[in-house]
Amino acid sequence: MKSTSSALTPRKIAEFCKARLTSIFTEGEVRLLYNCLVDLLERKEYPPYRGSGLDLQSLSAMLDFDVDRFRAHRATLQPIFDAVARAISNETLRPTRAGGRSTRSMSSGPAINPTGVRATGTEKVRKKPGVQPRAVVEFPESLDKTWQDPETFGEALQLHARRHSETIYHLYNAVVRPEDGVNRGTLISWGRGKKVPRAAISLEILGRIERRYRLPAGYFLSLSGLPDRAPGDFDLENISPSERRRLAWHLPEDFNRRPSQEKAEILNWVRTVIISGSTDYRKYQAAAIRQRYAVRFSCASGPVRKSSSVRTPDESGIVIAPKRLNDEMADLLRFKTSTFAAFGMQRNGVWGTETASQKVEHFGLWFGAFVAPPESDVQGLGVDPKLLTFAMMIFPHVWDWYLHWRERRRGFYTKWEIDLLSIAAAICREETGWLRQSPHIGSSLSLIEGLVSEADINAVQSDWHAACDRMYKHARRRIKEIDRVARVHRDPFEPILPVLEAPSPVGEYRKITEEILQRMPDERHDARATAEAVRAFLMLRIGLHTGLRQKNLRELLLCQPGTLPTSERKLEDTKRGELRWSSRDQGWEILIPSVAFKNANSSFFGSKPFRLILPDLGRLYELIEAWIERHRARLIGEAANPGTFFVKTAKMTSTNAAYCQNTFYEAWRTAIQRYGIYNPWTKRGAIEGLLPHGPHNVRDVLATHILKRTGSYEQASYAIQDTPDMVAQHYGRFLPQDKSEIAARILNQVWEAA
Repeated sequence: MKSTSSALTPRKIAEFCKARLTSIFTEGEVRLLYNCLVDLLERKEYPPYRGSGLDLQSLSAMLDFDVDRFRAHRATLQPIFDAVARAISNETLRPTRAGGRSTRSMSSGPAINPTGVRATGTEKVRKKPGVQPRAVVEFPESLDKTWQDPETFGEALQLHARRHSETIYHLYNAVVRPEDGVNRGTLISWGRGKKVPRAAISLEILGRIERRYRLPAGYFLSLSGLPDRAPGDFDLENISPSERRRLAWHLPEDFNRRPSQEKAEILNWVRTVIISGSTDYRKYQAAAIRQRYAVRFSCASGPVRKSSSVRTPDESGIVIAPKRLNDEMADLLRFKTSTFAAFGMQRNGVWGTETASQKVEHFGLWFGAFVAPPESDVQGLGVDPKLLTFAMMIFPHVWDWYLHWRERRRGFYTKWEIDLLSIAAAICREETGWLRQSPHIGSSLSLIEGLVSEADINAVQSDWHAACDRMYKHARRRIKEIDRVARVHRDPFEPILPVLEAPSPVGEYRKITEEILQRMPDERHDARATAEAVRAFLMLRIGLHTGLRQKNLRELLLCQPGTLPTSERKLEDTKRGELRWSSRDQGWEILIPSVAFKNANSSFFGSKPFRLILPDLGRLYELIEAWIERHRARLIGEAANPGTFFVKTAKMTSTNAAYCQNTFYEAWRTAIQRYGIYNPWTKRGAIEGLLPHGPHNVRDVLATHILKRTGSYEQASYAIQDTPDMVAQHYGRFLPQDKSEIAARILNQVWEAA
């Protein structure tokens, strides 16, 4: 064990500096090295190492030295820094004995500073021998009042430290407090440009530096980019990790220092407005989604939502359809989706892939209501799944039970019940109804207590066609009755009302894309977050320029530059569009065959494809090219390339990079939550009063914008590839005052001319 007299002291460091360093470094540089060594020793902080050697890059950043000078004298510097590291290790292993004499009291004679000047009599009594460390002042004076801002955050931090005669090493002592838990290497990595502040405490320290150097608030963030991922050190107790990740994006940086009452107010606002959306429908949906009930058909095509990993299908409220019921569903799908109707059967219209998937889901919910236990929150009928059959739909009183159940659950009737009754009427219609042409299904009927009796079954089986006639007439009557009292539960305009009420709805919605550009992360520090921000920007911009439905937007293929575009015939076969470079028009072109649209038979298309050249405005082309060149591949990672223009981030839990209906909706909604909704607590977000919504609302924005400008439903229909009637019924929010304003604008020209 080392003796006390052999322990490293500031005096010995000073003697080493005088003997070994004064001949190769200037007096000021020797003082900096001495202060650094003594400070490391007193703080019990190890010097920066890379392997067994001294990390000269970090040391040069700490002291603002030329790294080449350190490299030239590595052999001279290494021994003293090794001595500091050994002294710290020895002191850790050998704690100081209580009551023992300190090494400082054993030294005799006047102290010697690293430049060889003996201390005066007054200096002998000070506690720390050698050169006194530089005092920390709150606001150091700057050497230069004018400067030119560098391009990067690290260069700016180094510049302003030099302007105030400070090193990053000394700056750390001035702004970082022991309770912050931030290492000195963090600030060094900032200065070297290897990292930028992310965590809440790092952002707070950045604010201290700005105040210390009298810089405008947010100066450094304007160079480093706003934090592109949620800080993970907020005090959010008793909150699940998944919800904590969602909430943290929208909390202010000083959340931890705010009073408990204000914290609760912030959390409540974020949950209500940003996360869930504060509409009545969203509140109903949030409550209803926890009460799962449905029958799942294995014959359904397309993506299937997963049940909870900790529940069996029965426990989660989802029941697997029995074989007989599943076979009946498959037969109905063949009838409505095949190229030709089966021999001897007639039909009126066919279902596309998306429509068929939707109908399967609706039928699953219909049967799920009967299967759900009466004692559950769903309050179903508790029917044995083995008794279910499509033949139940021929009974008017079965439908009446379902309609009353729907009203009791929601509180009123909506268009949903009308749509489902329309299907009931269609399958019972004379000549073309599937149920009417399938009397053999009647043999599947069984007694269901309180719903279907033996007499009901005998009456239906004895005269199937008369039973279908009764159900058809009953469905038509109920449709008229419900249509008279039906209410709108989900107002599609409510989430985007501040946009639609603006004089220029498209100009107002465009603010979201500008917010994305303003808060774009620095690609050098977080490439994936930058790629996701670019994707959000392109989603919104291309949606605003094209007015496409979600399906056409998410299935848009990409023709890589330098490759041949996909032929129009092949696009028709796959029912998809493509984004490609047009050499003729020198612009990015979107080509979509008419068969790919939901309203392919609309008069808008006339069997001709949709073709649009995107405008080279607002950095659109720049970011399209950046997306294709590097960002898109970065998000795909190791997953298979789906060939679509838009791809989702492939992770360990989701290796598929292709979007589905749900994931694309969530990506759009997330972009609105992060960039669109104005947050009064963080002062971020583009539009005050906006609520979360999906891509379909862009069609409302475009239609309403053109209606306000022109008053023409026909011109509005051109923007969303539809008909004037559809615009008037579903998309355009054209109020009487908007119509009066257009008329007044024309009439006022007479008075202005006079």
